[in-house]
Amino acid sequence: MKVDDLILQLQNIINDAKSMPFTGGKVVVSSDEIYDILDQIQDAMPAEVRQAKNIVADRKSILAEANRESENIIRSAEERKKAMLNQSEIVREAQAKAKEIVDDARQKSAEIRKAANVYVDSIIRRTEESISAQLSEIKKTRSNIVNSQKNKNSENTK
Repeated sequence: MKVDDLILQLQNIINDAKSMPFTGGKVVVSSDEIYDILDQIQDAMPAEVRQAKNIVADRKSILAEANRESENIIRSAEERKKAMLNQSEIVREAQAKAKEIVDDARQKSAEIRKAANVYVDSIIRRTEESISAQLSEIKKTRSNIVNSQKNKNSENTK
């Protein structure tokens, strides 16, 4: 189950819980049920971390593919340059065209790398924000549970 769904379950449990009279909105919940959901969240978190690692690995794969493509383009351009140089009548034209092709290939390579970096950074940022928000919700929910238990215990000792 996804962490988002588990947090939603926690919220539903708290929303559906019966409120205690004269406690300012405090509710009674089953600690076993809450701890079970928290355990599931802890189990699910590594899966989301693995997903983030996969995104990073995909970034490396995308960059590697972009590098291979740019190297192929450059190699192809250099081969075309050599072939053109062998033709005596169009030597100057061949040199200019080859340089243009190599420059274009380098520009495209740089653009591909930049686009890949921007894409991967965006995915990682969104994943990081999601995980951070989920962790904040978990901490908030856990704090509410602990405070609820403390208040319950202090009421029981009175």
